[in-house]
Amino acid sequence: MSPAVSPRLPVFPWDRLEPYKATAAAHPDGIVDLSVGTPVDPVPELVRRALTEAADSPGYPTVWGTPRLRDALVDWTARRTGAAGLDHHGVLPVIGSKELVASLPAQLGLGPGDRVAYPEPAYPTYEVGALLARSEPVPYRASPTALDPNGLRLLWLNSPANPTGRVLGVAELRAVVSWARAHGVLVVSDECYLELGWEAEPVSVLHPEVCGDSHQGLVAVHSLSKRSNLAGYRAAFLAGDPAVLGELLAVRKHAGMMLPAPVQAAMVVALGDDEHVVEQRARYAARRAALREVLLARGFTVEHSEASLYLWATRQEPCWDTVAELSKLGVLVAPGDFYGPTGERFVRVAFTATDERVAAAVARLS
Repeated sequence: MSPAVSPRLPVFPWDRLEPYKATAAAHPDGIVDLSVGTPVDPVPELVRRALTEAADSPGYPTVWGTPRLRDALVDWTARRTGAAGLDHHGVLPVIGSKELVASLPAQLGLGPGDRVAYPEPAYPTYEVGALLARSEPVPYRASPTALDPNGLRLLWLNSPANPTGRVLGVAELRAVVSWARAHGVLVVSDECYLELGWEAEPVSVLHPEVCGDSHQGLVAVHSLSKRSNLAGYRAAFLAGDPAVLGELLAVRKHAGMMLPAPVQAAMVVALGDDEHVVEQRARYAARRAALREVLLARGFTVEHSEASLYLWATRQEPCWDTVAELSKLGVLVAPGDFYGPTGERFVRVAFTATDERVAAAVARLS
């Protein structure tokens, strides 16, 4: 029997939160779960209608997506990121962004001796993807341009960032792109929160002010989970360097990594409509403002958090102490050390609960 894969991976972090979840759930008025950034608001009606109308789809879908979907991906990316010169060869639908993050190093052919860099604190799946490919995970805390480029094959950026909500500016992004191109390092920018800027305007790595007139060596990751409440649809896509995406398409064809045809139809409609995004942003903005105000009044400091669906908050105490105290009030938050050692005195507070649950949290914390 071949060696098991799971021992290579860290302990699944959310399992450690279960005792605190049980404490919070015991509150007389029920739990307010602000630990996971999962959408709770309805899927837009026009998206549900498109899914239903495409339900009679007996044939196999294509990995590359329908021409209509590729048109929608190109149009949205040009409109929302400013990317110029994209065509169908510069886009690729994927089965949710987490699957992509976890499998990308292996699909790119990385293995022992290769290095994968990612920011810290960060979404844990960047490290998992490197470990699954038997590559070396390399967290960085300052600018990635300070990294040793030797053996570095893949550099993750994440702006707006999970968990901190930090946004990288044009100058920072341009410096990273220039450095990576000089050293032959592929840059993959996780931009899943791009449309959720609050105190800053997020910029894509594909914007001409960042990358010039070429997408060479650059791939951006986008998701409909947050902007359109489609986490349950597993609807995401890549945009950028046609050579890289062509290689991924060839690999994914062999693996049969196909988005269901009804989901592809729903994505076309979701990407073509901005009105539901404006409505959802307004919901999140109100929840963010209410939670931020009550946290500040309770003695927390909120750092970064200028974008995304989270408040990165601290009272300068061990994160698990904060988690424990808030759980006794029936409020569950995520400990910052889930995202690396630099988060050990922070908690991540998601504002993805319903208006009623957010109001309950505010009342309990006041």
